[in-house]
Amino acid sequence: MPRDFRDTLPDVRDGLTRPERILLHTLHRLQQERGDRSVPSALLYGHVVEHLDIGPDEFQELLTRIVGRRVP
Repeated sequence: MPRDFRDTLPDVRDGLTRPERILLHTLHRLQQERGDRSVPSALLYGHVVEHLDIGPDEFQELLTRIVGRRVP
């Protein structure tokens, strides 16, 4: 259950929710810092939780929703 109802409302500009936007912004920043190399999800999670109060399961659901496919 989201902690704030605004976290579930998609932005009218692009349809992203606040947590999705934070995840994508953080991923972009980390890729730039790493020289456009892949960012391990554990590293991404560590940086995302600085901005969002989510657990590993919620993070994985968010990441899956952004990527659009399930990881076995």
